[in-house]
Amino acid sequence: MLAAQDGHGGAYRRLLGEMSEWLTRYFQRRLPPGDVDDAVQETLLAIHRRRHTYDPQYPLGPWLAAIAKNKWVDQLRSLARRPVDELPEHLAVGDHEASVVSSSVLASLLDELRPAQAQAILLVKVQGYSVEEASGQIGLSVSAVKMNIHRGLARLTTIIEKTPDVE
Repeated sequence: MLAAQDGHGGAYRRLLGEMSEWLTRYFQRRLPPGDVDDAVQETLLAIHRRRHTYDPQYPLGPWLAAIAKNKWVDQLRSLARRPVDELPEHLAVGDHEASVVSSSVLASLLDELRPAQAQAILLVKVQGYSVEEASGQIGLSVSAVKMNIHRGLARLTTIIEKTPDVE
């Protein structure tokens, strides 16, 4: 990374290639197959934009893992906001393990929250309701819904940051 920061194009290309392989494996275990390439590309762009923040006195791995984890959280939020299409009459049986794992991860993360926080995040961030609509459904004030979302997302960030990266 140090050579890449100093402007050596060949070193930078090799580094990005190695990072790309690691990121692909990282996201394959955490996201549906159709979202892996997008997550890798978004992460590589973030690395490119933030490469000046890397301090060579510290290991590269944790820096890379932190950026990857942040992009993973972004992808989970994106997945949660996608509208659900109606299921076709005949479903093709294929490799759906990754999407099941992603849904399971999201559900287990929400289970770690207080019920009001999980419900507010589920309605607003996952199902796409406005804060006002969620307020009416939950029976809390708009400010209470906002507070539950803020505190719940902060708690999720803490949980995810404490989650070890298994290679």
